[in-house]
Amino acid sequence: MKNKSVLFFLASEDFNEVEFNTVKSAVERANFNLFIASDAFSLCTGDKGLKIRPDVSAYNMKAINFGGLVIIGGEGIRKYWNNKNLLKLVNGFVAQRKPVGAICMAPVVLARAGVLKEKKAVCYPPVKAELEKEGVEFRDEPVVMEGNIVTARDYLSAEEFAGSMIYLLKK
Repeated sequence: MKNKSVLFFLASEDFNEVEFNTVKSAVERANFNLFIASDAFSLCTGDKGLKIRPDVSAYNMKAINFGGLVIIGGEGIRKYWNNKNLLKLVNGFVAQRKPVGAICMAPVVLARAGVLKEKKAVCYPPVKAELEKEGVEFRDEPVVMEGNIVTARDYLSAEEFAGSMIYLLKK
């Protein structure tokens, strides 16, 4: 069961709804169970007003319970770039060799967690300096897969990003 479960992390406010909906739909079509985590006290609010109720508190997230992790981007993820719980969670997934994906501004979380050091990755271009100062080789591509880690540029890359995550989840 846990291998068929994917944990999505959403910022409490201003997550990118297109990224979320695109990746969520693809993951569900591939018959994976989806669980949403956040530190929101009740509902997460997307950049266009979509309200999502988290299934898991950010304080109760554990890599052992899930087959993979997806961090959705958007302006709101900026406040999580240094979130100790999220950085610890990322490292837990990587240590267990489970797939981890981040899109848009979310790859900065992976860089700050140290899991992209001396690796190739992509993010939303205006924040690429945040990756580079963590020792990441920025690639100007829609999606970059490096081992069990997938990064994507933006919502236009969401479908390809989802396909790469599903590929890793099925391995």
